[in-house]
Amino acid sequence: MVDALVTLVVVLACLGAIGVLAAARVVKQYERGVVFRLGRLRSDIRGPGFTMIAPFVDRLNKVNMQIVTMPVPAQEGITRDNVTVRVDAVVYFKVVDAAEALVAVEDYRFAVSQMAQTSLRSIIGKSDLDDLLSNREKLNQGLELMIDSPAVGWGVHIDRVEIKDVSLPETMKRSMARQAEADRERRARVINADAELQASKKLAEAASQMADTPSALQLRLLQTVMAVAAEKNSTLVLPIPVELLRFLEKGQQEIPAAARTEGGAEGGAEGGAPAAGPAAAPEREAAPAQPAQPARQAMPTLTEREPEPHSVER
Repeated sequence: MVDALVTLVVVLACLGAIGVLAAARVVKQYERGVVFRLGRLRSDIRGPGFTMIAPFVDRLNKVNMQIVTMPVPAQEGITRDNVTVRVDAVVYFKVVDAAEALVAVEDYRFAVSQMAQTSLRSIIGKSDLDDLLSNREKLNQGLELMIDSPAVGWGVHIDRVEIKDVSLPETMKRSMARQAEADRERRARVINADAELQASKKLAEAASQMADTPSALQLRLLQTVMAVAAEKNSTLVLPIPVELLRFLEKGQQEIPAAARTEGGAEGGAEGGAPAAGPAAAPEREAAPAQPAQPARQAMPTLTEREPEPHSVER
């Protein structure tokens, strides 16, 4: 009898130990436990630590509450300015309601992934190429809002969305490279022109100061001669004053003017009218009367004229 009781106690203890082991659960710090009793959701969410459930009746599901980093596959689309691009992104999200994440959606990870892909395609079609390349912060916010709106009902919160890479066609890359090169060349020319303007202003100021003090110009000329002599000793430099060149130029302009003045005086002496006086009157009276000239004929036309001989004086 005693042996039977001992055996019964041992069996019950073993069954109790097995039941405790079957009912015992450990929930980690970053997890939450959702209990289903006979298929129905229990309202109490098990926190981290040791917990017990009814064996063979309850089923405990653990949900990870950590932030999940999910890469979005590259999506190909056409931008608003008709450029074909491939864009990929990264989504950071976490579960804020463990019960909704298990009950409201079959697989919340797959649902977030598909929503991120469709939202990325939509944001590509609504944006320009320049926005995808330079204004990504605004696009990230719009993409986050588009994904987070339906994910709220799944017990998931979208923490951050980042556009990772934008792949362009080779032709577009070459066009953008040419554009950047042209822009840099334009800025280089503007800088050179600005430098020339500043240099010309400084040279004008220096020229005005040297005009007031001719000795400064002479010293500058001597410095230039010394610089040339230091570079090449075999070079012979003969500086010519600028005043001498101006004097020669003035003399060349005065010679043609004097020649024109002398030519006019000689023409007036040879072809001038005879002096009028009483001695010239008898000569007019003694001159015989000239016969009357016949009436002038009509001028011939251009076709009736004969070519007149031209004499060439050698």
